[in-house]
Amino acid sequence: MKLIIISGLSGSGKTVALHTLEDEGFYCVDNLPLGLLTDFTKQITSRQIQIYDQVAVGIDARSGASDLKRFDQIVQSIKNDALELEVVYFQADMNELIKRFSNTRRRHPLTRKGIPLAEAIDIERNLLAPIAQQADLSLDTTHTNVHQLRKLIKDRVIARPNQELSVLIQSFGFKYSLPNDSDFVFDVRCLPNPHWEPALRPLTGQDTEVQNFLKDQKDVIDMFEQIKNMMAFWIPKFAEQNRYYLTVSIGCTGGQHRSVYIAEQLNKHFCQQYSSVSLRHREMDSGNG
Repeated sequence: MKLIIISGLSGSGKTVALHTLEDEGFYCVDNLPLGLLTDFTKQITSRQIQIYDQVAVGIDARSGASDLKRFDQIVQSIKNDALELEVVYFQADMNELIKRFSNTRRRHPLTRKGIPLAEAIDIERNLLAPIAQQADLSLDTTHTNVHQLRKLIKDRVIARPNQELSVLIQSFGFKYSLPNDSDFVFDVRCLPNPHWEPALRPLTGQDTEVQNFLKDQKDVIDMFEQIKNMMAFWIPKFAEQNRYYLTVSIGCTGGQHRSVYIAEQLNKHFCQQYSSVSLRHREMDSGNG
């Protein structure tokens, strides 16, 4: 049976994730107190006839500091050969979370009289640090809308074959911030920039004209080959450590040309080697640029 623990900062996408999993056949329980997780797990795994083979539980900061500090101990106590356990943690930067609460006019669960929203978010981040540290997959949703988040959950969590490493290759623009959920970050801003070619400026690394501009340049070829070779060495190492998720981020200035091209080529290569590889262009998907 698969059990996924969903946690993270309020407003970062936990509810969307649980709804997506539920739509895909998971039995979902939101706001389960962490102190009840052990008994809950025993109940769903001890049945003679297994009713649920895919379960997801949402755990938030209201579980209390004492239980949250024991998160690793609690998780270790429920692990067994019959249970495949994953921890997925959601986060976003402070300004984005404040904007989301303002737009939805919802109240942060930790706000009390006299405590401003920013302070409540900091308190929550500190309380959830033990879960964040144990997460198999950490997703930064700062630049991700609801539809993109649903797709990420489907591509990375639901579509991942059991016990197989899921690799995400994503392009991004440094001008819009570094993806906090990255395991590897490669800076390709040193490569020739199609932005300075007037005919190529409105295009992206997915367009043939930009690809033709980049593909024969020695620095581009060298950069691609070296990143490819490095990841070809390290992906199996991560898989050997029973890691479920690996995020490789490729960044240029605006996330439109060079990083998109390199990410596309890496995806094309590694899709031939592994069955669970997905591609994301953060700035293009978010409308930045």
